[in-house]
Amino acid sequence: MAAAAALEAVAPTGALWGLVQDFVMGQQEGPADQVAADVKSGSYTVLQVVEALGSSLENPEPRTRARGIQLLSQVLLQCHSLLLEKEVVHLILFYENRLKDHHLVIPSVLQGLRALSLCVSLPPGLAVSVLKAIFQEVHVQSLPQVDRHTVYSIITNFMRTREEELKGLGADFTFGFIQVMDGEKDPRNLLVAFHIVHDLISRDYSLGPFVEELFEVTSCYFPIDFTPPPNDPHGIQREDLILSLRAVLASTPRFAEFLLPLLIEKVDSEILSAKLDSLQTLNACCSVYGQKELKDFLPSLWASVRREVFQTASERVEAEGLAALHSLTACLSRSVLRADAEDLLDSFLSNILQDCRHHLCEPDMKLVWPSAKLLQAAAGASARACDHITSNVLPLLLEQFHKHSQSNQRRTILEMILGFLKLQQKWSCEDKDERPLSGFKDQLCSLVFMALTDPNTQLQLVGIRTLTVLGAQPGLLSSGDLELAVGHLYRLSFLEEESQSCRVAALEASGTLATLYPLAFSSHLVPKLAEELCLGESDLARGDGPTKHSQHLCCLQALSAVSTHPSLVKETLPLLLQHLCQMNKGNMAAGPNEVIAVCQSLQQVAEKCQLDPESCWYFHQTAIPCLLALAVQASMPGKEHSVLRKVLLEDEVLAAMVSVIGTATTHLSPDLAAQSVARIVPLFLDGNISFLPENSFPCRFQPFQVEIPQLNQLMRELLELSCCDSCPFSSTAAAKCFAGLLNKHPAGQQLDEFLQLAVDKVEAGLGSGPCRTQAFTLLLWVTKALLLRYHPLSSCLTDRLMGLLSDPELGPAAADGFSLLMSDCTDVLTRAGHAEVRIMFRQRFFTDNVPALVQGFHAAPQDVKPNYLKGLSHVLNRLPKPVLLPELPTLLSLLLEALSCPDSVVQLSTLSCLQPLLLEAPQVMSLHIDTLVTKFLNLSSSPSMAVRIAALQCMHALTRLPTPVLLPYKPQVIRALAKPLDDKKRLVRKEAVSARGEWFLLGSPGS
Repeated sequence: MAAAAALEAVAPTGALWGLVQDFVMGQQEGPADQVAADVKSGSYTVLQVVEALGSSLENPEPRTRARGIQLLSQVLLQCHSLLLEKEVVHLILFYENRLKDHHLVIPSVLQGLRALSLCVSLPPGLAVSVLKAIFQEVHVQSLPQVDRHTVYSIITNFMRTREEELKGLGADFTFGFIQVMDGEKDPRNLLVAFHIVHDLISRDYSLGPFVEELFEVTSCYFPIDFTPPPNDPHGIQREDLILSLRAVLASTPRFAEFLLPLLIEKVDSEILSAKLDSLQTLNACCSVYGQKELKDFLPSLWASVRREVFQTASERVEAEGLAALHSLTACLSRSVLRADAEDLLDSFLSNILQDCRHHLCEPDMKLVWPSAKLLQAAAGASARACDHITSNVLPLLLEQFHKHSQSNQRRTILEMILGFLKLQQKWSCEDKDERPLSGFKDQLCSLVFMALTDPNTQLQLVGIRTLTVLGAQPGLLSSGDLELAVGHLYRLSFLEEESQSCRVAALEASGTLATLYPLAFSSHLVPKLAEELCLGESDLARGDGPTKHSQHLCCLQALSAVSTHPSLVKETLPLLLQHLCQMNKGNMAAGPNEVIAVCQSLQQVAEKCQLDPESCWYFHQTAIPCLLALAVQASMPGKEHSVLRKVLLEDEVLAAMVSVIGTATTHLSPDLAAQSVARIVPLFLDGNISFLPENSFPCRFQPFQVEIPQLNQLMRELLELSCCDSCPFSSTAAAKCFAGLLNKHPAGQQLDEFLQLAVDKVEAGLGSGPCRTQAFTLLLWVTKALLLRYHPLSSCLTDRLMGLLSDPELGPAAADGFSLLMSDCTDVLTRAGHAEVRIMFRQRFFTDNVPALVQGFHAAPQDVKPNYLKGLSHVLNRLPKPVLLPELPTLLSLLLEALSCPDSVVQLSTLSCLQPLLLEAPQVMSLHIDTLVTKFLNLSSSPSMAVRIAALQCMHALTRLPTPVLLPYKPQVIRALAKPLDDKKRLVRKEAVSARGEWFLLGSPGS
């Protein structure tokens, strides 16, 4: 028995010895992982591994010792968490001693120390001992890259877990690291080294007398000049190194005396990248520097920045120069000064003014914009800087405006003034005893009004923007100025079509200023617009020409534009509604366009009211009853059959009114929405007109006769109306309404009953009869409603829809129906309207139904195949491209076949689908290059302009495919693309020029 036990004890050790021999002598790598796994499982201890390695660790041959230590280190890397404190002590002593061994052994020793640096049970003092040993015994920069990286990892691990111990070393730790890093060239190691230096500084390690040495060992890499090799597996980019080094250089003011001269030198160099990097680094430094650090270098820094802005040919350098000047000024502005200290900000700003002022007065205005940009960059840094510069520059600019008589020169000067006014607006929130603009407000207003009356459109535009900024600052516009301003805006709002941009800008400015000065607009603008509206009614009654119609439209737009304040909405909304009602009196020649224009203005007012709950409810309470009353009145028989009543019942007019109501209800709270529904549903079902204004209707409004519970009745009557063939607009609207209610209805027995009623209605209607189209529309909208909420019945309805693709009468409409199913609605079934829209419904629809579509296409007769192609094209065109790309190889042949379909809708949808795929999946598309080139060129002469444009865009996108694949087709394509260069449509010619140019450049150097 004793012998058996002894054999069992020896067996594991024998196996371990065999694994060690296979690794050390047999040069096999697998045993290391096996030994580590056995240690983790408890089969062996680390001590047993060391004992098994005994002869290898003491072998006189360095390579054998290195393999033995390598095995131990690999085991420790996987099992360091299992080590006891006593084991860690012995192992560290062993590894420190081996740092003096042969250079072939060092890499394995460093790996072992890296494993031990991760140990939680590392006793105090050993981290310092290890780093001292590395600093003294290892010449790090003579090691290969991977071993140098190991040293940086050891230091990083100890800094993360043993910070206080390392700080106990004082400046010796900093000096030791400087020796380790000095001469490093590999970008992988530099990223880690820069991070270590940044931590040394940011975590307050002692730098001692080695500040300059630490700066030198890092700044020698500035500016970074690194281009990653092609197909670099490490993925290190030049920008990574730039940002890491910048974080180091800008991390402490103690580097300032060494860094600022270096930055000035690099900014003054001829290398663009060095200029950019230096200016960006200066920008970063200003966030940690103070006046003390900048004082001696301010003149040189200003000279360098000024030269780059005045003379540079690069917009990027100019932008970075201005950003650096902004940061310098901000740094000087926030520094806290002693009572006896010099205020560097004033002297710095005085230098800037001295160098820039005279350029603002030059007759040729050559350097006026660069000077203004420099002044505005400095002024934007702080309130003090802004006040100082504005008070000096503004009088000069005002004087120059009056000196120059040309509109273009005046516009330039006014744009500069506008820039300074915007900066004053930025700092106006700060408490100030004096506002620099107060002394110039009369001159500024006079200047703005001169610009607004100038015939030059561009000067007027700048004047409008300046007026808006002036008005936004309190106290700059007196009541008289406001009256004049409102008068100018009124005049500009009625400019002719040639000055469309000015008119739009004036309307926008009116809306902004009306929010701030509602009383002025209420007193001086709204009465004028009301008068203009009355004149417009008279002109419509007389049937005057298009000029009067344009004036009428401008008046409506101006009313909606100023409806930005609750008090103004209460004046403008009744005017618009009264105007709409006056049209219904029968004495105007109002057509659909006039009514739609009023509805569009009402919708714009509704959109503005959404920002204010009070205004939103007021609009809802006032406008919706009026619109409903007009629609109900127009639909009822009466003695007077005015032209407008017929106009109100036209589809596009009803759609415009519906859009107003939809916008007004989108942002209602649940309580207010419930009140609204409680009125509108009884109107629809029971003819309850009690809440409508002027409800003196010729007879009782009775849309339906049946009196049953409300929701049940509503759904049934909507269902009936949806399949009524007397009015297609009403039946479609009913189908949409029914679908919207289905989508939101909670699951349960009642929903199932409504769905069964809908299915029965659809099946009955799809049989032979006059209502097939209406039944199909109902099917489409019900399917859409259920698809969005993932209802199980949606798959059955989709199958029914797919079956209709073979129908001779409904097949094309069914194919187009797939576009509706996959697209976002704008009126019903929207998230804004609180519809239940599940995420990724398109992806689910694609997965569930595209295989059936493909199968149906292959099985379908030739005459209905285009329907399947159209449906598939609509689905794929609206599918997110990341979902489509994996399926592309199996579907591409069908998409290419769809290009041969004579239906232009199919062609356009397919081209829209293929264009992004050419950019995102060039390898797959390359396999079909011959077919793609042929079909795209054929479609570039299609009768449809949209198809021609899309085909040429695809020809352009083809150039993203691999060049060797395209070169054989280059001559053919260039010849074929000469034809669309003479197309009668400008947009087609534009795409042809773009595509042909890319094909010409194909294969040329640098392309």
